[in-house]
Amino acid sequence: MDFNDVSLTALRVFRAVADQGTFTAAAASLGYTQSAVSRQIAAIERASGAELLERRRDGVRLTAAGRVVMRRATTVLDEIEAAARELSGLPAEAGTVRLGWYPTAGAVLVPHALTALRRTDPGLRVVGREGTTPALVRALRAGSIDLALLASAPPFRAPDAESPPLVLQTLTERALCLALPAGHPLARGGFVDVADLRGQRWIAGSASGEDRLMGVWPGLDERPEIAHVARDWLAKLHLVAAGCGLTTVPAALASAAPAGVRILPVRGGPQEQRRQLLARLPHPPAEAVTRVAAALRAAALEADVPDRLDRLDRPDRLDRPDRSDRPDRSDRPDRSDRPDRSK
Repeated sequence: MDFNDVSLTALRVFRAVADQGTFTAAAASLGYTQSAVSRQIAAIERASGAELLERRRDGVRLTAAGRVVMRRATTVLDEIEAAARELSGLPAEAGTVRLGWYPTAGAVLVPHALTALRRTDPGLRVVGREGTTPALVRALRAGSIDLALLASAPPFRAPDAESPPLVLQTLTERALCLALPAGHPLARGGFVDVADLRGQRWIAGSASGEDRLMGVWPGLDERPEIAHVARDWLAKLHLVAAGCGLTTVPAALASAAPAGVRILPVRGGPQEQRRQLLARLPHPPAEAVTRVAAALRAAALEADVPDRLDRLDRPDRLDRPDRSDRPDRSDRPDRSDRPDRSK
């Protein structure tokens, strides 16, 4: 079989496997059986005369030959989809940008950037998807997305070891924070001492692997008591509001915290920094991609996180009654003409 005879179906299956990271996940996303996916991959590898995917215990990775095929396959598939839209009378999508983000970025940063883009570039279309940082990196490599917002923790290594390296830009670097019930004893001050975190109950991530400790303050010198396990950040925060435990959150979530939750910095130990990265492939980006990247950078710069945390750190400002319903006294008579009785 010559590579010129490779089918579009094989190219789509190849991209899905590279995007999803496993044959099983690719089969589920395409609605195929796993054996059908395996046959398509075997066919395209025979046609190329090279191994395109490195099979590993934790999934698959593109080989050097696989990256060549993926780059060309993405162009072919995008052109076919554009032709199909044009033939069906739908508008062209030259101004479409495919953006991926890790979950908490979708709470504040992405909505702010998209709101700004609707004002400045109303003709630009952004198609979004949420995913974990490893999944988004795979999607970038597979050409399924154009830009990705990634999370990074110390020691801030590159998100993958593939070549060529991704182009990375740090949008924010802020200290990890703690979400507590508003009525919790530790929520009374403007910060939490790390020593006071011993013996607390925690709301953590998924129940297996390293994710199990996501949500627990790093470096505790005890086995943490995990009261609840939740993957969704909003579910975690509402469990905090219900008094079910504590959880860690990035500082950017302060403005999205529900009622009954205080978000405070932690002191007394090494600062736990977290970075928010904007990633793309190293080839020159399209103009639409550049505009979306600029909007994300601007939204990150304009985020009022420090001021918001300052307000949260001062209970006296939270406890003041709302004066907005007091009667308007602007129609009171002018007293400036009253006699001066100071003499």
